Amino acid sequence: MAEESGAGAMAGLEHPGWDPALGEEFLREALRVLLEDAVRKGTDVTEKVCEWREPLELRELLDLELRSCGEPPERLLQRCRDVVRYSVKTGHPRFFNQLFSGLDPHALAGRLFTEALNTSQYTFEVAPVFVLMEGVVLAKLRELVGWSSGDGIFAPGGSMCNMYAMNVARFQRFPECRSLGMAALPRLAVFTSCDSHYSIEKGAAFLGIGTDNVHLVATDERGKMIPEELEKEIQKAKAEGAEPFLVCATCGTTVLGAFDPLGAIADVCERHGLWLHVDAAWGGSALLSSKHRHLLAGIERAHSVTWNPHKMLTVGLQCSAFLLRDTSGLLQRCFGSGATYLFQRDKFYDMSYDTGDKTPQCGRRVDCFKLWLLWKAIGTQGLAQRVERAFACSRYLAEEVKRRDGFKLVMEPEFINLCFWFVPPSLRGRESCPDYWSSLGKVAPAIKERMMKKGSMMVGYQPHGTRVNFFRQIVTSPAVTRADLDFFLDEIERLGWDL
Repeated sequence: MAEESGAGAMAGLEHPGWDPALGEEFLREALRVLLEDAVRKGTDVTEKVCEWREPLELRELLDLELRSCGEPPERLLQRCRDVVRYSVKTGHPRFFNQLFSGLDPHALAGRLFTEALNTSQYTFEVAPVFVLMEGVVLAKLRELVGWSSGDGIFAPGGSMCNMYAMNVARFQRFPECRSLGMAALPRLAVFTSCDSHYSIEKGAAFLGIGTDNVHLVATDERGKMIPEELEKEIQKAKAEGAEPFLVCATCGTTVLGAFDPLGAIADVCERHGLWLHVDAAWGGSALLSSKHRHLLAGIERAHSVTWNPHKMLTVGLQCSAFLLRDTSGLLQRCFGSGATYLFQRDKFYDMSYDTGDKTPQCGRRVDCFKLWLLWKAIGTQGLAQRVERAFACSRYLAEEVKRRDGFKLVMEPEFINLCFWFVPPSLRGRESCPDYWSSLGKVAPAIKERMMKKGSMMVGYQPHGTRVNFFRQIVTSPAVTRADLDFFLDEIERLGWDL
């Protein structure tokens, strides 16, 4: 009986375990759904940005449970349509909610190709094209920073790039930490502005440095780090027995879009022998524009840089570069493990092309191709125009906000973060009342709820310091027109008029 069972199993191996023709037909139909529902409708200004459902209702609508038996292709395609229908359309011209938006066809094509090829960017033998391509793209990004040489790697997001910087800087200062751990080191100190990204504190927690050892440096009224305050914090940390080793400056803070004064900060770092990392995840793309790259003056003095092309360049999530000025192989020494089942030393080709040991990851997505294909399609000039258009949109909106009754700028924008309050008629002229600011702080959340339930658009809001909730409007999508910007302000007014 066992012999017959074994023979039956062997017979089953004479053919593929799936039907290629049926699989190709399903894929063809699925791509039609993708083009019609996710791309065409998802970027159509007459369609909703989102179709809001409460979590329990949405779970029931989608039938998310997994069962023993499979479903027919027609049912699966309908499920794909439902997934698109109830998802937020971040490519919609009226999605202003995050630091990423828009849908570029070239970048999307790049993502589809890399998903289909399904390789890991760790060795030349399994990703020969993409290993070479990543090197070229990283070199071009470094050139824009102002470095003629260096190193780098694409990482899973800007937060991880910042953590890479923290780890590499620590290793460079204390190489023994790799083998002996934190117990062998003095108490370390990290410095960043109080408006910096939360990933700095998360990185300190993750790497065992400790959040209490992240010194948050005061900022000016525009959210820029004050170099004199950085100097004081460094001196204070030293006096307390800590060992400063890293300063993280920010180019394009998340809320106000502030650019720290890199030249003055670099001077402080050089005096104290500290690693300077620049988190330019948001603002780095301004380097492409001759009109706006002055915002990052001095970035070439940094030791490392984080840059997220998936934001302002509309490359698509995720595309985050960790760039390094070092040419001594610091990344490899910091992260490398030399696993002999993957990075064999007796390979028949040049092992320097196996770049996967320069990161704590093993499997690694191909994130360079979508940026490379977009860059090939529109060139550096096209990318620069995309950046400059985003600035122009922000400038137009700022002037409109100043012109319209009931709208109030938090501050004049330096970057493309437009921060403003909408004051409904019921609160106008009541600035001296004790409850004015607490009442105003409730306006943005109420409008946000209404817009999402209506599905007309999406925009973010938040408090900041002593300021109550205000809207933070971001334009990165090249699909946005003046009509969309006018609609945005009109809709805020419509939704908040009776509050």
